[in-house]
Amino acid sequence: MRVGLLTGGGDVPGLNAAIRAVVKRGEGEHGHSIIGFRNGWKGVVDGDVMPLTRRDIRNVLPTGGTLLGTARYHPHASDGGLDAALATLEAERIEALICIGGDGTLNAASKVAAAGVKVVGIPKTIDNDVWGTDASIGFDTAVSIATEAIDRIHTTAESHNRVMIVEVMGRHAGWIAVTSGIAGGAELVLAPEEPFDIGRIERFLKHRHRAHASFSIVVVAEGAVPAEGTPMHYETQVGKFGEIVAGAIGERLKVEIEQRTGFDTRVTVLGHTQRGGIPTAADRILASRFGVAAIDAVTAGTSNVMTAIQGEQVVLLPLDEVAGKVKFVPQDLLTVARALA
Repeated sequence: MRVGLLTGGGDVPGLNAAIRAVVKRGEGEHGHSIIGFRNGWKGVVDGDVMPLTRRDIRNVLPTGGTLLGTARYHPHASDGGLDAALATLEAERIEALICIGGDGTLNAASKVAAAGVKVVGIPKTIDNDVWGTDASIGFDTAVSIATEAIDRIHTTAESHNRVMIVEVMGRHAGWIAVTSGIAGGAELVLAPEEPFDIGRIERFLKHRHRAHASFSIVVVAEGAVPAEGTPMHYETQVGKFGEIVAGAIGERLKVEIEQRTGFDTRVTVLGHTQRGGIPTAADRILASRFGVAAIDAVTAGTSNVMTAIQGEQVVLLPLDEVAGKVKFVPQDLLTVARALA
């Protein structure tokens, strides 16, 4: 069987571990030919192929990024894109396609599956917001990086009596902000799930600095917004592809906090450092499990599904149930972040 493989959307640590698992299991155990597409769905549309063998995946397990390359491109959203993708799959004699990506890539996968292609999805995103799975490839590494950064910023904040704002990724869901904020001992965590009150933040910081501390750490997700009716007007700033402009909410909070409290305030935007570097052991293991499960599903003839981790088990979920949905941070985790302020 000729099996296509692509990585789409933003890169995350652990993608190469998933590619490695698909190739090793697919070629070695099942005798399949694995055909990689460069640069995500764009490579499918353009016919940019890269046959993958065991030789191509040597020593890739600990490396970040993706050896296939990636792009934010969705064929169903471009004129003629879906037809071009289907034509490439037919010309390359692709009998099934494994797509590793986040909500956008998996939504595109569901559209291609609806056109008759056998598709299996693997969830990856540092935002951890893919519905139906407890974790996605890349999240554990991103949280580890963010937590280490907060640990380091603590010493500077305390030494200089500052308020330090740490901005992390998370447009729709605040998984990185909440988990790294708890793990790093942040005083305030601001997530998209709970719009914030700048007046409450002002009162909290003034009380804290007056009563028992001379510094504070504020972790904010890039998609956090003020609550309606509160004395801070802010509209999320986005780029030409709909991505949030890095640093926008962090800088606005810095101005507000300094003006309201008089405290010296600085911003650190972690940005793409959260995506890069060596994947953690947890991400390598999760990616490997997903890769094996995906190629086994293809071999069994299963289609239009996504691998997911639920508890300790890897399961297969219908893509139609997953596509377009967002997994938000649960209330109990948000409560823990508030309780430890």
